[in-house]
Amino acid sequence: MKQIIILAIAAISLSACQQNGSNAQTGADSTSSSSTSQSSISSTSVSTSTNEAVVPAAADAAVLTFEKPGYDFGKIKEGEKVHYNFKFKNTGKSPLIITNATATCGCTIPEPPKEPIQPGAEGVIKVVFDSTGKSGMQDKVITVTSNGNPSVNDVHLVGVVTPAS
Repeated sequence: MKQIIILAIAAISLSACQQNGSNAQTGADSTSSSSTSQSSISSTSVSTSTNEAVVPAAADAAVLTFEKPGYDFGKIKEGEKVHYNFKFKNTGKSPLIITNATATCGCTIPEPPKEPIQPGAEGVIKVVFDSTGKSGMQDKVITVTSNGNPSVNDVHLVGVVTPAS
């Protein structure tokens, strides 16, 4: 009887992890290496964009091009906040509309622009990472959803959080 209950709890936990795809990475952030997190996140992103991309984007679609795909904030003490602006450009032929920007956990808050970005124009996604309660290697993934081609883009905020003294 105990084994059945344990198996049921494990099955529910696994199904919840699959539904929250990127949230499943949260527990691995402080203990896994950056490359491990990036490869498992990349495979999640690929499968997500493959499922959503039923119709190919038009040739004149907006294109979201980031200046840098990631930012290494180096070493900080626990409790410090990191502020970074991910700069991007619309290199497509249509206005770029960012519909959503989410992070792998609640400690990272992205703030995308609310207005459309015209072709050739630049924009910024402001990100704040709060290191309170974190330690070790951190790789926070910000997933940006837009009307661009591709419709889903990821950028990374990485660094090491050391214990406060």
